[in-house]
Formats: sequence, structure tokens, C-alpha cells
Amino acid sequence: MEHDFLMEKWLHELDRPLHRCFADAVFALQHTLSHYRRLFPEYTDHSEQHSMNVIDFCNRLIGKEQIVKMNADEVYVLLMSCYLHDVGMGISESDYETFKHEFGADDYFEKHPEDTEGDFVRRYHHEFSACFIRKYAQLLEIPSEEHLFCIMQVSRGHRKTDLFDDKEYPAAYPMPSGNTVCLPYLAALIRLADEIDVAADRNSQILYDIENIRDEFQIYCNRLQEAVACLHVNDESFVMDVKTQDEKIYRGLCEVQKKMQETLDLCRAVVHARTPYCITQKIVEMRRA
Repeated sequence: MEHDFLMEKWLHELDRPLHRCFADAVFALQHTLSHYRRLFPEYTDHSEQHSMNVIDFCNRLIGKEQIVKMNADEVYVLLMSCYLHDVGMGISESDYETFKHEFGADDYFEKHPEDTEGDFVRRYHHEFSACFIRKYAQLLEIPSEEHLFCIMQVSRGHRKTDLFDDKEYPAAYPMPSGNTVCLPYLAALIRLADEIDVAADRNSQILYDIENIRDEFQIYCNRLQEAVACLHVNDESFVMDVKTQDEKIYRGLCEVQKKMQETLDLCRAVVHARTPYCITQKIVEMRRA
């Protein structure tokens, strides 16, 4: 098997009903992820394309040697989580009103009176994603409560959560099939894959219409991303090819590289300490054209 569609092909081979559940969920939600533009019309892409990029990066991080160690439940959970991890960015107004108090909205806005609904959603979007998954589990054809727990946790795990927490991320969570799901590995994969989706094509709809963006910080962020021509996933490293003559942008990219390295170090440590798997990449490099 090649890296392209690695998980999809392996799940189809192992368990066609679970593969069908995933395919049906993608079809049902084919426009849902684009709703993030309600609150973030100028923001980095969090649509279906970003989800597919995260799946592709996970395929490359897992590789052909490790995919055969993963059971159908693990692959299904990771695919669903990759697709749904940012669904909270496009939460509807009614769902926002339903879920916001779970994360202390009143207290948050009392402490941050200048912040907007968008600021709050951005900070807690991983939690809003989990709430969305829980509410719409039947629509998503999630086959059991065990699968639901795993998908919620792995989706939440793409940011902030403690992947060393054995209660939140057990290393062998039992499933109805008799399989176990290694939650810290799946959550580490999605956190790392999300972090490295930085290349310019992620913002194809707005990068080249930047004069219409009013927020100066967002303009800066988009120019950082525009400068990353490509990110390569090699066996032992990630390599960012960058093209810019602007020293401010280059210094910003050095900070991106540093943050990416920190995420890589954390995810490697989690996987090494808590799972039978490995992340082979050790360093983030940057090549300036």
C-alpha cells in the first residue's frame, strides 16, 4: 500500500461496515465544516480540505509498517476524528447557545469583556467539536458508545488536552468487537498532523485576495502561510520549503518552526512512553529558497 489513502484502504480491507459508516458520515457532513466562515470569514482554512490534509498527514506519519498493527476500530476512530476535529469552529448559533455554558462562558466574558463569540469559540473549539459529535452521533452513524467516547477524545486531543492522562486517554480502551483502541497514539497523531498543515495551499481561497482582509494580524498569519511553499514528511524529519525575502516573515516562520518542534517533541514523548507505536520524525527543518 502507498501512503495515499492508507487508512481508508486498510479499513476497507479490515471492516467494510465500519468503512461504510465513515464514508456515510463524510457524505452527510460534506458542507458542514465550511460553516466556520460564519464566525471566521478571514481565518485559516478549517474546511473539509483541512480535514483531508490532516488525514493525509496521519497516513504519512503512520506509514506502511505501522498501519498493519492498527485494528479496524483504531483506524475508524482516527479517520472520523481527523474529519471532525474542527467541526466546532463552525458551530451553529443554536448549538453555541446550548453548549457554551459547559465551558464557563459567563465567567469567561466577565474576565474578557472585549472578546467576541468568535474569540470564545476559537479558544474552546476542540470542546465544541466534542459536543457536536456527541449531539449528532446518530446522524454520523457512530456504531457504539465506545466509539463515540474515542472519537470525542481524539478530536479534543488535537489541542490543549493532556495526552499523558490515563483516564482521559487510556492506552487500551476496550471496544465491543474485542479490540482495544490506543487513544494516546491516535490523539498524538492528530495533534501533530494538525500542527504541520501549514503550506500555502491550505488558504487557497483567501491567500491571493489578501487586500480584502481587514485584520492586520490575520494578514500577517496568512502571509506566513503563503511563504511556506511545501511541507515534506520524511522518515526522520519534517522539512518546510519557504520562499520569502521579508525578514519579518522569515522570523515569524522561525517561530512556527519552533512551535512545530515543540509539538513534535511532545507527541514523540507521549507515543514512546504510553504506546507500542512510534513517531519516527525527530526534527523540523526549514529550507529557504
